[in-house]
Amino acid sequence: VLIGAAILIPIAIHQKVLMDAMRGWRYVLPYAIFEMMIPWILITNAEKKISSGLAGLLIATVPIWSTIFASMSGDKTVWHSKRLVGLVVGFVGLIGLVGYESIIGSSDPLSIAMMLVTAMSYSFAVNMISQKLPDVSGIAINGLAMVFTAVAYLPLMILQFPETNTVSTESALSLIILGVFSTALAFISFFIVLKEIGPARASIGTYVNTAVAVVLGVLILSEPLTPGIIVGLPLVMIGSFLASRKPRVNT
Repeated sequence: VLIGAAILIPIAIHQKVLMDAMRGWRYVLPYAIFEMMIPWILITNAEKKISSGLAGLLIATVPIWSTIFASMSGDKTVWHSKRLVGLVVGFVGLIGLVGYESIIGSSDPLSIAMMLVTAMSYSFAVNMISQKLPDVSGIAINGLAMVFTAVAYLPLMILQFPETNTVSTESALSLIILGVFSTALAFISFFIVLKEIGPARASIGTYVNTAVAVVLGVLILSEPLTPGIIVGLPLVMIGSFLASRKPRVNT
């Protein structure tokens, strides 16, 4: 988050939008808590006891919770029949992608609950901030939220910071890449989509995330190309397309 903040804050200052986010700090702070602080702690602890496939599938319930929160906020278009079909088709595709064998067997109920809370937390945070600060730059919101998160995590970092000689160059580069691409650029891209199609439809990105991760595993890590991936990937793409579309407005 510190790397992400170091990228986003200067951009927000250059665009002269940081003050808008700072004036709305009472909403940015809970957004940081529910979008960053709580989920990242829960995920890192839960994945110690459940498979990554199951974890990914539980996180992929974000669109379902986002639909519920968006509906509670007054957006009834999220219950459009084609969108609901897309959610179901995409989720079935995800089961094929992660592999049935990776989500069965003994799993820790507490860890499963933690992942579901994470999915709900993500959904609530995005719906809340899009309602409370609809006209504020996503770059400014996330840059400030990352500052709040970095400050909150600082005591934990100090306590757990490894000795200098235990951090490999590969690990350091991985952290930098994570901060630049998976944090800063990812949030910029997500908020661009969020402005266009709303939080419920933008949340379908969790389906695509899982699909991309599986494909990269096959291409880069030489993981096996299973029949589930061959069948599941098109289903995820079709489901994502249907679930992210806005219904036509009759004039």
